[in-house]
Amino acid sequence: MHLIRGPVADSDPALEMATSHALLRAASRGEIESALRILRPTPLVAFGRRDTRRPGFPAAVRACRDAGFVPVVRASGGRAVACTSAALVIDLVQRDPGSLGGMDDRFEGFGAMFADVLAGFGIDARVGEVPGEYCPGAHSINAGGVKKLVGTAQRMVKDAWLFSSVVQYDDAAVLQPLLAKVYGALELDFDPGSVGTIAEEAPGVGLDEVETAIIGAHHDRFDLSETHLSDVLVAAARGLVDDHRV
Repeated sequence: MHLIRGPVADSDPALEMATSHALLRAASRGEIESALRILRPTPLVAFGRRDTRRPGFPAAVRACRDAGFVPVVRASGGRAVACTSAALVIDLVQRDPGSLGGMDDRFEGFGAMFADVLAGFGIDARVGEVPGEYCPGAHSINAGGVKKLVGTAQRMVKDAWLFSSVVQYDDAAVLQPLLAKVYGALELDFDPGSVGTIAEEAPGVGLDEVETAIIGAHHDRFDLSETHLSDVLVAAARGLVDDHRV
């Protein structure tokens, strides 16, 4: 499996979303077999398609921009997720003729994998939804059943799937009030206290250590080989960027 580290050259959050979208399309067409992208994003709020249809969406977008975050529309499913550069965005794309099945197995398998990685840092990591969490899901990874640390989402197309994860390393104090404003505008339930970070749960563990451990866990499953995005794929992503820009 190809390992692609770091952002696209100009670090445009909408282009980052579009790049994962382009990888998924390439896998669907059989142009690539699989790829894992891992990056530290520019501060952004990634909205789900359903969010964009809510009456409060313009107010939610204003709250993002007022806080210095770039609003985008995510390539995978789910609700709004905010992150700073003290986070890891991990997108795994796989060509799979049976992609219309296996969703629950992927959620369970990758959820367990992330929980094992976090447990290795001494965190009481569990899989399950935290009451009041952002982008709620039964396969979130949390600390002690109280604080959400990792969110996961999927998107499936013909013969391929995307599994997307956001690992919150730090900046809970920034994310909590911002998400409260975003979810308030969208009129969705949210408890700011449900936002957790690895830095709070495992003081002294660096982001580099977390990234290395997550890559290692994926390597154990997929035998990663580091490479770079091709010019062709970046061009395809630029052609999709308007689908993800707000």
